[in-house]
Amino acid sequence: MSRIIASAAIRGAHRLVGQAEAALGEALERYGGSSPVAFPNTGYYLPVIYGLTGRRVEVLDDLLPVLDEARRLLPPVPSERVWLPYLGPTLDAGVATLFTDEIIEALKYLGPDCPYGSARDADRLWLGAADDAVLRQRGIEFVDGTAPGFAACVGAAPDAATAVRIARECQEKNLYVLLSAGTDGKSMAEQLASAGVQLGWETRLVPFGKDVTATIFALGFAARVALSFGGVSAGDARRLLDYCRNRVFAFVLALGEVDDEKYAQAAGALNFGFPVVADTDIPEILPSGICMYEHVVSNVPHDRIVSRAAEVRGLKLAVSKMDLPVAYGPAFEGESVRKKDMYVEAGGQRTPGFELVRTAETGEVEDGRIEVIGPDVDGVEDGARLALGIWIDVAGRKMQEDFEPVLERRIHYFINYAQGVWHMGQRDINWLRISREAFTAGFRLRHLGEILYSKLKSEFSSIVDRVQVRIVTDEQEVLSLREVARQYYTVRDARLAQLSDESVDTFYSCTLCQTFAPTHVCVVLPERVGLCGSVSWLDAKAAYEISPHGCNQPIPKRGVLDPEKGEWASCNEFIRDNSRGTIERTNFYTIMEYPLTSCGCFEAILSLVPEANGFLIVNREHSGMTPAGMTFSTMAGSIGGGVQTPGFMGIGKSYLASRKFIKGDGGLARIVWMPRDFKEQMRPVLTQRAEEEGLRADFVDKIADETVGIDVEAVLAFLEEKGHPALTLEPLF
Repeated sequence: MSRIIASAAIRGAHRLVGQAEAALGEALERYGGSSPVAFPNTGYYLPVIYGLTGRRVEVLDDLLPVLDEARRLLPPVPSERVWLPYLGPTLDAGVATLFTDEIIEALKYLGPDCPYGSARDADRLWLGAADDAVLRQRGIEFVDGTAPGFAACVGAAPDAATAVRIARECQEKNLYVLLSAGTDGKSMAEQLASAGVQLGWETRLVPFGKDVTATIFALGFAARVALSFGGVSAGDARRLLDYCRNRVFAFVLALGEVDDEKYAQAAGALNFGFPVVADTDIPEILPSGICMYEHVVSNVPHDRIVSRAAEVRGLKLAVSKMDLPVAYGPAFEGESVRKKDMYVEAGGQRTPGFELVRTAETGEVEDGRIEVIGPDVDGVEDGARLALGIWIDVAGRKMQEDFEPVLERRIHYFINYAQGVWHMGQRDINWLRISREAFTAGFRLRHLGEILYSKLKSEFSSIVDRVQVRIVTDEQEVLSLREVARQYYTVRDARLAQLSDESVDTFYSCTLCQTFAPTHVCVVLPERVGLCGSVSWLDAKAAYEISPHGCNQPIPKRGVLDPEKGEWASCNEFIRDNSRGTIERTNFYTIMEYPLTSCGCFEAILSLVPEANGFLIVNREHSGMTPAGMTFSTMAGSIGGGVQTPGFMGIGKSYLASRKFIKGDGGLARIVWMPRDFKEQMRPVLTQRAEEEGLRADFVDKIADETVGIDVEAVLAFLEEKGHPALTLEPLF
């Protein structure tokens, strides 16, 4: 390997250890050794330190042995004349760098001058560590392939235009871009912001921090993916690094001059199997070994740097190209179009609107036909509002009416993937905005039709043979067609209401999350949505028809073993075979005995509260403590990764509306605590289900929340005062 890289990385690691020593000494003197230290709203302590060593850093004194370990790992700085034929000392210096990075960054959160804000802080550019709600929200994208990996961009491009080109190419390839450090006082994040580019997790352009030590947040994100989704135990360094190398497809783009501290960051990334690709002429490390292919590649032109990095990392990127005047890809899904930036809007209860996908006979559908009925956006003034009807006729030999809402829900995603186009809602509450920038670039309503035609034909090719699209903005025509669409919605709702676990002879598996949780097998029932909340029984059925060899497979419902707890012999057999023999039995209607495993993408967690003879539910958005003595993040870290944990289980939020909701444990009457915001969000569903289960109309108000308390004694007193039914049910044990 290059003696220059080794020397520079080791020198940089020595300097960073010195910085950490000074910063920690000052913090101990100012705050004392018992002062808490953490990245906010995370359940993995300081994740790289925790993942590699198993050390739980909770107070400042806990950082002292970590700093000692970093010193122990530091090799002596080699002479420029010394040839190092192997990576060992450089990799050790890299790990020491990662430990000191986390120490330095964690200390920034102690004082009042913390440089990091959140997505809600408009005046804060730098976001710092991702909290666990973000990790789990974004984790599903790494699981299902909509985010094949991430680029950790360290430094700055030569100018803002180049920074924008690199960022847009990453977005079009569906990659996340994690931004840190700078070059000559400039950072890529600041370059993008100066060009008016939206930054944040929603657009996949994430500004972590301006200091080089903020690079640790990218490596920490990878470590948390392994701990959360991969079932990796804290302290199992070999398995964590192997997992990241083989399953987390990331690479480092070193932009601008690479100094000693950046070489040290690169050495840390190499431990994870993440190669470094630079735009400057730095020494290369081409043989494979730790990384899949080359370790360090240099002097790559900016117009090739993203594709070259993907090649070096072994990333296979499938990008669908359409003839659009704006960029297109899932990375733009989270982009917002604010009122001040919009050229035109439609729907959103401001004007009439609807969306409908309808099955038609083959002879009724002219494949590729796109009509715009009414004024287009270039026929109205800036800031105007239009009515909007989207009517799509599809035909196919394998197309079924049950698949219509599955295709219809995809309209939201397909439209949102266009840069400068924003969509919300479905059915007759759809809402669309087109930005002034997209309009100026040439985006018109016909392009909506081209997007929907192209994506429906490509993603549903096994069931859809012909597609035609009508985009309607004539208000009277929209109102007339909306009444027809509402008749379709009514028929669908009646059909869905009749579906039950008893009325079908087949369940469906979902092994999508095995990308990250190899032993997890989700089973989707008509009355139980997938843990992520996004896969219903109809979705899974449609997915199987679309891709018979995909992650959704039919499980014939045979051999009922326990109808109350929901156990079938055929399901046990399928789960056992597909969990590598790890899970022998599964009950679908109880969390107390052989519950369904949890991956890490679940929307909420059910947890036993034994003193109250019931369960709490906490959603991922809630960052506070619960009566279980754990936050959502801590519980998620314990039950995720495909393990079976009686008394705990991840769920999709809509499972609360199911007639089979923990039927084997007593149903809805067992719910004793929920975060207040979550309870109010779900109040209509909970009230309806309470009435169906014969509970009193005021049942929801008997459920405690954090305003009552987070300690069991306060919760129990509240439940007794309100006469909560869980207290009179048969004991759970």
